[in-house]
Amino acid sequence: MSPEIKPDFLISPEGLRVDGRRPDEMRPIELKVGVLKQADGSASIRQGKTYIIAGVYGPRELHPRHLTLNDRAYLRVEYRMATFSVPDRKRPAPSRREKEISMVIANALKPALFLEEFPKAVVDVFIQVIQADGGTRCAAINAASLALADAGIPMKSLIPSVAVGKADGQLIVDLGDEEDKYGQGDVPMAIIPNTEELTLLQQDGSFTREELQEAMQMGINACKYLHELQKEALRRAYVKKTPDEEDDEDDEDDDFDDDLETDLGEAELMEDE
Repeated sequence: MSPEIKPDFLISPEGLRVDGRRPDEMRPIELKVGVLKQADGSASIRQGKTYIIAGVYGPRELHPRHLTLNDRAYLRVEYRMATFSVPDRKRPAPSRREKEISMVIANALKPALFLEEFPKAVVDVFIQVIQADGGTRCAAINAASLALADAGIPMKSLIPSVAVGKADGQLIVDLGDEEDKYGQGDVPMAIIPNTEELTLLQQDGSFTREELQEAMQMGINACKYLHELQKEALRRAYVKKTPDEEDDEDDEDDDFDDDLETDLGEAELMEDE
């Protein structure tokens, strides 16, 4: 395989990025809910060329038992990259980076979950990166949050996540692979949208105080946009159809039920009678 060539620039003289995006423009995003029949909850995300599937199992009995928490459920997250997800084949065994990202994702999701409702149980979140092209930890949080909602785990809110970085001295949102590798730094973040409470904030690279403040505001704005996409994905998955509409599964223009609420911080999804 030929070695990867570093691009001549990450921001063109016209102010556009290597893939033609504006600095504040995100990659195309496609979210789906209920993609795995065997899981209690599942979701997938395509963000640019990055493709990730998340499955949730539980609450269920925890094994091994020494991990049991008497006052809440144990949130166990496993983030794994497929061996074919990157140009150079990845080793099948879990890497130190995968274990670290698993912990980061769990810590980002916990503040939104009512784990105390299920003492001594476990909620397992399995995340599989099918194709990696930058931003996998943030994309994984977006998919895992939707999968938890699909599994019916009580939540304060969905958790959207995005990274803001710096390339050629310019702040940019939602880094692609080349920007991640050759940029000057990145700030992955996740929030509870209603309160703008940060559940994840990391920094790699050098930023001035002013740049970091601007980057965080850009990230919050992007996260709120992602939150709307997450809610829309839930609406599509849980829309109530009339008998006539059920006969036509290919109709993509079905009306949403007026009673369906998907902002998990304000109301619960209504159950079919």
